[in-house]
Amino acid sequence: MAVSSLFLILCSLPALFQITTAAKVRHFKWEVGALFSTPDCVENVVLGINGQFPGPTIRAKASDTIVVELKNHLHTEGVVIHWHGIRQIGTPWADGTASISQCAINPEETFVYRFKVDRPGTYFYHGHYGMQRSGGLYGSLIVDVADGEKEAFHYDGEINLLLSDWWHKSIYDQMVGLSSNPFRWIGEPQSLLINGRGQYNCSLAAKFTTGVAACPARNRSCQGNAFSVLPNKTYRIRIASTTALASLNLQIGNHKMVVVEADGNYVQPVAVDDMDIYSGESYSVLLTTNQSPSMNYWISLSVRGREPQTRPALAILNYKPNSPAKLPTLPPPVSPRWNDYEHSKSFSNKILALRGTPTPPVKVDRRIVLLNTQNKISGFTKWAINNISLVLPSTPYLGSLKYNLKNAFDAERPPEDFSKDYDVAKPAVNQNSTTGTTIYFLRFNSTVDVILQNANALAANVSEIHPWHLHGHDFWVLGYGEGRFKEEDVKTFNLKNPPYRNTAVIFPYGWTALRFVANNPGAWAFHCHIEPHLHMGMGVVFSEGIRLVGKIPKEALACGKTATILTDQHP
Repeated sequence: MAVSSLFLILCSLPALFQITTAAKVRHFKWEVGALFSTPDCVENVVLGINGQFPGPTIRAKASDTIVVELKNHLHTEGVVIHWHGIRQIGTPWADGTASISQCAINPEETFVYRFKVDRPGTYFYHGHYGMQRSGGLYGSLIVDVADGEKEAFHYDGEINLLLSDWWHKSIYDQMVGLSSNPFRWIGEPQSLLINGRGQYNCSLAAKFTTGVAACPARNRSCQGNAFSVLPNKTYRIRIASTTALASLNLQIGNHKMVVVEADGNYVQPVAVDDMDIYSGESYSVLLTTNQSPSMNYWISLSVRGREPQTRPALAILNYKPNSPAKLPTLPPPVSPRWNDYEHSKSFSNKILALRGTPTPPVKVDRRIVLLNTQNKISGFTKWAINNISLVLPSTPYLGSLKYNLKNAFDAERPPEDFSKDYDVAKPAVNQNSTTGTTIYFLRFNSTVDVILQNANALAANVSEIHPWHLHGHDFWVLGYGEGRFKEEDVKTFNLKNPPYRNTAVIFPYGWTALRFVANNPGAWAFHCHIEPHLHMGMGVVFSEGIRLVGKIPKEALACGKTATILTDQHP
């Protein structure tokens, strides 16, 4: 399908129609455990589900109910699963955030997640306890339109790409190093993975790269994935990034991609040669197989935002009837320079809501400005928000708020802005911070603006990319800016067609403006989706409408101060 024809078809949300059909309850029985695997040609221990890495793909239809009976077969630690992008309307205890929405599931115990997938889109799930996502605990969650509905665009087939990064050292090496004084960093990932497979210390395209070894043909785990397509068809490629650290750039040799979905929401179709994907983001793109049918083509994945020390991951777009083992004759696409932020910003600014998407409220009830800084606490390196580095309490916020428990978390109000004389372009004069378990209380149904403000890290001339993810909601991305946010920047906000998303990036030394309605009762995490940054304190918690939260399953709160209450109520 030509790009111009596609733009005419994908014009607005009202093009969808619906015939009411009965939703289904879809049951899954999972066991989380450790297993040996070779994600990148090197055998290692990974975290998997039912002996599978990545975990099984969940496929459902909008309005279905998902029931996952999850048993923890990790012998020495707890586990939870977060259903990334699912808003958990009416089921905040199923959000899968340890110490926020539920207690960790202890070894050999079982917890039943039951929740509704209320709208179609490309999502995924992952561990949200310790750094288990970095250890491989993740998988895809795809929600199709309900029976009787049609998508806003046509396609002939579908490809699913789940992107991640991989270290050869364990998550425990990483956690200990992050929590050491002096700070010890295990370094950049050894590999990037596409659907759990990558290449370490070799390249499928070795003949195009001087001094790089070819991956051994006898090792199946080194060969990458081949995705078969027919010529002159249109394919929907679903893409989700569950990376622990890396921001990514995706290209498909000789092909344009038309972006049509972001984080489960339709966007105005936009044709691109390559796309940046940050941890926690998901997209759908349409690709038309209009190139020479006698060839195969490279799918290339490379690092953005950090000086690359990790080789690009490669997979093959296999035009049938060519063999999927036939390597492309053309070299892989050349990646944009890792610190070409203008290129990255250009892509982000192209993502706009499809006509018919609800627009943000004009009236705002509250503004919270969150300054992201790297700090020191008693000599330990931490990340902090408005000078508070998040630590999680022993009693989940949801339970302590529901039962009005005292002394379960810090009672003082966290700051909603930062010092007027703070220079975001330089290392902080006073780099000391404090830890805290404070929480932001939001008035139910109020409209909240959040300004995410980036700054210089501890070292001079260093400011990192931070993708932020909000649980329980989507938000409108109103805009991005350079330097410190100023009141006059409000005039630049896009209120006409801002994208509606659950994850948004802050660029180095810049700010990102978000708006959302606090209309989902619960306690919700809002945090940087880079795993080491969250581990080191870069996050906050929002609470709203707790009085409206229904009966919480006792299994979700069988720890901390709520354990005693539940024992008394359920002898």
